[in-house]
Amino acid sequence: MRGVILQGARAEVVDDLEIRSPGPGEVLVGIRAAGLCHSDLSVIDGTIPFPRPVVLGHEGAGVVEAVGAGVVHVTPGDHVALSTIANCGACPQCARGRPTMCRRTIGRPEQPFTRGGKPLYNFAANSAFAERTLVKAVQATPVPDDIPLTSAALIGCAVLTGVGAVLNRAGVGQGESVVVIGVGGVGLNVLQGARIAGAAPIVAVDADPGKETAARQFGATHFVDASRADCAGGTVAAVKEILPDGAAHTFECVGSTALVRQAVDLLDRRGQAVLLGMPPADAEAVFLPAALFLDKSILGCRYGSSRPPNDIALYADLYRQGRLLLDELVTRTYPIEEFEAAAEDAHHGRVARAVLTF
Repeated sequence: MRGVILQGARAEVVDDLEIRSPGPGEVLVGIRAAGLCHSDLSVIDGTIPFPRPVVLGHEGAGVVEAVGAGVVHVTPGDHVALSTIANCGACPQCARGRPTMCRRTIGRPEQPFTRGGKPLYNFAANSAFAERTLVKAVQATPVPDDIPLTSAALIGCAVLTGVGAVLNRAGVGQGESVVVIGVGGVGLNVLQGARIAGAAPIVAVDADPGKETAARQFGATHFVDASRADCAGGTVAAVKEILPDGAAHTFECVGSTALVRQAVDLLDRRGQAVLLGMPPADAEAVFLPAALFLDKSILGCRYGSSRPPNDIALYADLYRQGRLLLDELVTRTYPIEEFEAAAEDAHHGRVARAVLTF
């Protein structure tokens, strides 16, 4: 079985993986497509520490091949989008409808794969960069067969994170102003989440002027090119030409501590900055505490504060209505054997989403 593994310092494509059969409450999925997210690159470069050897990938979609005892919501042949939240369903956080806060979803990787008789970890309870993967039943959500699996794959991370941050965590209301800092795969989904919520104005900020067309397609009403000479060190001023009082909501989607400061500095009274980018674990951000005294807030956000079975079904329906863009997120598809080329393109920001196919 083919897959992408990280054993030392370099990820590689192998063809001799094996995976066990599903046990009770588990689903074996034949992966057809998997998005290459920046988090995968962050595991490779060590920004996100993770035990090795590990099978990478966490944004996938495919076809159910087998189910374990007790699984009734999917059957072999069903198309599914996968989430990374293998929540227990029984703890106080799950009971409150907060599966992303379930402690069983963090720091407890399993080893369903073997190679040469030696076990390999799964990444984010998912490992979508393999021909087959094994997930908990709660992670496999049925999607209509008419949604291309290359598009459905992206629901499981970029869409849940970006759109969910707007609708679930920030609770953006109609007519409220939004600033999105960083227009990559997650940032584009924040933009379309803001559009779906009825926000206005919606300002996209990025240092790559080539991203303006996509930003506007996904929902931006304004675009600030942070690379321009008159914006150097003055991006906040450039945004405030559009929003003189600041924004009701800002979203930092890069993982830069300097941009966290910008997100705070751009807030209006009672505004909230939502942090989605993933900086190194030991990075420290600096801001002025006095800037928060007018009821401003800084919010963390894990995985769009989502409830994946509910939200994936909602986003699939919005896609079929033409309100949620998925196909447009897929810049290019790559066979799994071209993982290195896909990773290079993603690292240099040449694609909104690179999608690996099997």
